[in-house]
Amino acid sequence: MGAYRITIGLLLGLVLNVSAVANPGSDPEALREDVDPRLQRAVDSNLDALGLRNAARDKRLCLALIDITRPDHPRLAEVNGDYMMYAASLPKIAILLGAFVEIEAGRLRLDDEVRDSLTRMVRVSSNTDATAMLNRVGKTRVNQILQSDRFRLYDRRMNGGLWVGKEYAKANTYAPDPLHNLSHGATALQAARFYYLLETGQLVNPQLTKVMKTMLSEPGIHHKFVKGLEARPGVKIYRKSGTWEQWHADSALVEAQGYKYIIVGLAHDAAGGDWLVKLAPRMHDLIVPTRLAENRSDVTTR
Repeated sequence: MGAYRITIGLLLGLVLNVSAVANPGSDPEALREDVDPRLQRAVDSNLDALGLRNAARDKRLCLALIDITRPDHPRLAEVNGDYMMYAASLPKIAILLGAFVEIEAGRLRLDDEVRDSLTRMVRVSSNTDATAMLNRVGKTRVNQILQSDRFRLYDRRMNGGLWVGKEYAKANTYAPDPLHNLSHGATALQAARFYYLLETGQLVNPQLTKVMKTMLSEPGIHHKFVKGLEARPGVKIYRKSGTWEQWHADSALVEAQGYKYIIVGLAHDAAGGDWLVKLAPRMHDLIVPTRLAENRSDVTTR
């Protein structure tokens, strides 16, 4: 009987380990283990070419790039990935998540009004809809969801992450984030994890995941990553950006020619929006054309 129990325990351990490997995004620390040295060198080289090395050194620029063409084997490159910065409207994805958690639990009905409101909040960054939905889900509830063991999208051990501590209106901050006193904050890696969890079905059920992706598609504001990728063929973008004064943020899941990647950029500089425009095509070319060229080379040599 004792041997039987040990065998069962070992099997359970193996199952848990397989699950953890299959879903690396479920643990905030897991994706950090997937740094690809070659991709990292290429990202660093492009920052140098764009004259952004000093901005990265001074932590005025944060960047995360994750190739998730094979979601079970992500390839990561990051610069200041765990540095938390004011992110303006980018954390509206946290309100989106809060709404869908409540929808999945049956505490909020996904009727036409809610669907339209969430879509406006994401696509055209409506502050009115964001504030209304934040209050409908519950200000405290949104940050509870972000900090929950289920998501850990704000994690003190990872220097924070996504945070919403103020309405998107003329109002006082009601709950600044515990580590950095920010009202609307993000780190590049935690914002990237949001998209990874979404794409791998770890945020909500498959039906609601499709609805969330639909809302994040067809961006209504043409700047930053959207502008930077407009010349790249066959690109589909699921995206949320943010801008306030000298703070510029963008985040996106990008699909192109059978490849997928996540890109997040946070900048604190008057030229930050232009930085993100210039970074987008260069980061894209590190994933899509490079991989296509490698595949063609493999075919040729066989």
